[in-house]
Amino acid sequence: MQIHDLPYPDPGVPDARSGPRFLWWLFRNQLGGQLRSLAWGLVHFVSVSALPFCVGLAVQAVIDRSGSRLALAGGLLALACAGNAIGDTFLHRTAITNWITAAARVQQLLARKASSLGSGLTRRVSAGEVVAVSTGDIEKIGWFVEAVSRFTAAALTIVIVCVGLVVYQPALGVVVAVGLPVLAVAVLPLLPRATRRADFQREKAGRATELASDTVAGLRVLRGIGGEELFLDRYRSASQEVRHAAVRSARMWSLISAIQVLLPGLLLIAVVWHGVGLAREGRITIGELVATYSSVMILTYPLRHFEEIAMAYSFSRPSARRAARVLSLERATSEEGSLAGDAPSGDLYDPATGVLAPSGRLTAVVCGDPDAAGQLAERLGGHPAEEGTSVLLGGVPLDELPLSVARTAVLVQDKDPVLLSGTLRELLEVPASGDIDPREALTAAQCDDVLAALVQGSLGAEDPMDARITERGRSLSGGQRQRLALARSLFTDPEVLVLDEPTSAVDSHTEARIAEGVRNLRSGRTTVVFTSSPLLLDRADRVVLVHEGEVVAVGVHRELVHKEPRYRAVVTRETPSTDDDALTGVLEEIEETA
Repeated sequence: MQIHDLPYPDPGVPDARSGPRFLWWLFRNQLGGQLRSLAWGLVHFVSVSALPFCVGLAVQAVIDRSGSRLALAGGLLALACAGNAIGDTFLHRTAITNWITAAARVQQLLARKASSLGSGLTRRVSAGEVVAVSTGDIEKIGWFVEAVSRFTAAALTIVIVCVGLVVYQPALGVVVAVGLPVLAVAVLPLLPRATRRADFQREKAGRATELASDTVAGLRVLRGIGGEELFLDRYRSASQEVRHAAVRSARMWSLISAIQVLLPGLLLIAVVWHGVGLAREGRITIGELVATYSSVMILTYPLRHFEEIAMAYSFSRPSARRAARVLSLERATSEEGSLAGDAPSGDLYDPATGVLAPSGRLTAVVCGDPDAAGQLAERLGGHPAEEGTSVLLGGVPLDELPLSVARTAVLVQDKDPVLLSGTLRELLEVPASGDIDPREALTAAQCDDVLAALVQGSLGAEDPMDARITERGRSLSGGQRQRLALARSLFTDPEVLVLDEPTSAVDSHTEARIAEGVRNLRSGRTTVVFTSSPLLLDRADRVVLVHEGEVVAVGVHRELVHKEPRYRAVVTRETPSTDDDALTGVLEEIEETA
């Protein structure tokens, strides 16, 4: 797999049982790239390590006044330099390819998992953790996967050089062959502490990211209540904790780096001291001493990769653990389903609660518990939070349909819809039936003032469709974001549309016009609205009251508000002692806005 071939047609099924297993799965799934990187790494490191032997041969040739051996040494030196340059170039190329392809695979897996779980993802893991995994953690995971092949090439090179030194000059080669493994494992006792400090730093950084994300998302509300300074102080405190943790982690890695500089220096001193004694005794030549001395100096370069792989693993392990935790999440129902074919049509029925939405009609569902209403809305869309009896569409269980087919048949807009940054035209570039014009949907959702605000805030945008929407629509009010999201859902024109509190942030007059617009635009289509607004309920063909997980009353709004005390308590938000006054107020409000 090359970079230009990304994204993967199929990223595969990850082994998400643990962080190390996930890293090993990534490594195995790009074995070809790892072998290429290993091969070029061997060319590079062996060429670098061959330079001291060439230099030693040249020095000895000069001492012996041998022109032929000097020419041979020059030729070998040129060959080693060429191998060094070529190997380094292609090692870098293959290593970066491994890094990017591993990161791209993880990112693709995370995107598919988020698409599969939908809004249920952030109910099971925090939004800050998802952001941390999909940004910084991906980079660290790619770093470790890429570093493995370079580390393997460096380790094999050290073995080759040690064997070569023992054969070339046994008296000094044995010293080097014994000393280098000691250098390689000398820092192992420090790695657990360094890993713990790195984990602690990542944990603190993840918490700070979550706090920052929550603060930015709620900045408008925080300013309204004067609480931005409080949250800024909290973030300052969290960032200071991250800084202290990073300093403690850096100190440990600095100690490891210092040891890996100090010990090779001591080995070099030992080799020189012993080699000078052997040279004075005439047991080795000057060229052999120079070659051995230079080899020890050069070998400090591949030895640095032992520190790098330890650091890469320490930083990638918690990242891989977080990624595996997200990727191990599963839907309550299968994505493939057991049925094939087109999306069914007909009545939407939930056997668990008894909620029935007749085909082609506007059904309002009243539920006193907002969380229960949100879960029921997800069930009706084929996204249950837990296993149970499947919702039926035209008698066909949604759980047995492929996820893509179920989502085509039923669209759920939750109470906190997300607007992606871009133009309004791009916002409406969603799969749609083609029967609804974008401007019809915008008009039905009462977006005229929203369009004016977008045009005013976008320089040079004469057409409202070219007006830009900021990230998550934060430049708009809650009601404006809600209406744009409603227009997007209406434009999609699904067979069944489920709306969870679509007008909770708009005023009553706008809400009444939206209710009429939705009713007219969705005529002949099945629409389910979860709401407690009398203005929406009065326009519904059918109203269903759900209490403690089951349907307890069905009718129209004006009948239920008179006959059903539980319905009246939810809709009027009044205590039983004031029911009559509240009923009068509700009826007066409906008549004024009708």
